[in-house]
Amino acid sequence: MAEARISVLCSGNGTNLQALIDSCASDVPGSIRGKIIKVTVNRKNAFAIKRAEKAGIPTDYFNLVKDGFQVLGEKDPVKLQEARLKYDAALAERILRDKPDLVVLAGWMHVLTTNFLRPLSDAGVPIINLHPALPGAYDGAGAIERAYEDFKAGKLQDNTTGIMIHYVIAEVDRGEPILVQKIKIDEGDSLEDLEQKIHGYEHELIVKATALIAEKISAEKAAET
Repeated sequence: MAEARISVLCSGNGTNLQALIDSCASDVPGSIRGKIIKVTVNRKNAFAIKRAEKAGIPTDYFNLVKDGFQVLGEKDPVKLQEARLKYDAALAERILRDKPDLVVLAGWMHVLTTNFLRPLSDAGVPIINLHPALPGAYDGAGAIERAYEDFKAGKLQDNTTGIMIHYVIAEVDRGEPILVQKIKIDEGDSLEDLEQKIHGYEHELIVKATALIAEKISAEKAAET
């Protein structure tokens, strides 16, 4: 059966990327039926690029400032928005050159605009993202910290937070959930304890969701041949 072609976008250490790489290389049941064709990073020191290189995966470092979209230190909100839109359009073009079947955001710390999302949608390429909160809760940055603050204040229902893999749409972290994992916060847990708990579940969930989507893509590709 034809493998799904997967493009991964990262900004940091790349532990979720490593989980994806390991699963793609495995033949155990439930592993990803796909090939990572490119890893793109937007931060110069992102260790994710080293992980990709070690696995023999092509990489691309594409950055707002380095690649001339935004002047370093720019404060004008109009110019910042213009730069972001131009960057996203160019990023979409770069990603689509490789003809991916799926884009996975694995710790990608840049909110994508419709200038990126629309061309991918038009090409029929789904985009999925991992977010450390339950659907509809704590959208955007600082999700774990905000959940923990509510827990300490006695405002967190059932003392439960979680993580999800969802489709990416223009509204931040509001795309349709693919898989959801609830995580209980125990009395006495520190913020660091909660972060460790959440990270412990992330790798498994991102692999499961990617495997699920890749399986569907592979089946569709097989049906077309």
